[in-house]
Amino acid sequence: MRAVVQRVERARVVSRSTANEPYELSGSIGRGLVVLVGATHDDQPAAAEKLADKLWGLRVFDDADGVMNIATAAVIGDQGGIGAEILIVSQFTLYGDTSQGRRPSWVDAARPDVAEPLVERVVDRLRSLGATVATGRFRTDMQVELVNDGPVTLVIDT
Repeated sequence: MRAVVQRVERARVVSRSTANEPYELSGSIGRGLVVLVGATHDDQPAAAEKLADKLWGLRVFDDADGVMNIATAAVIGDQGGIGAEILIVSQFTLYGDTSQGRRPSWVDAARPDVAEPLVERVVDRLRSLGATVATGRFRTDMQVELVNDGPVTLVIDT
């Protein structure tokens, strides 16, 4: 699995099933992470859980000294955490291949019936760890709005 992770001040995703419909809010978060998640054909549930665990422990939030030292898992309170939220958005285009020209090939991206349960597994695992998770809607046209904080952007492959 592959993820593009951005630390944000706030973010939201709106979606619609067809071009004739208006966009509706699917999910929104305050300070936290926007995670675009893609799957390929041979990804297994263990990869989804590994990705979720990596996101939960990712130390990309500033401590009192301005050093990225606080994990997503940090809690609000005496521990100095910030109560990060996570917005997960499925993104098959993360497996786009442009090595043979300018038009991307999508052959490495998993079909929706394979990818959707894997993305849901990431979400479920994060929630079981205690994360506040918002999501986009699979198989819809989505627009993501965010305010990147830092900017901090990482690519994670599991």
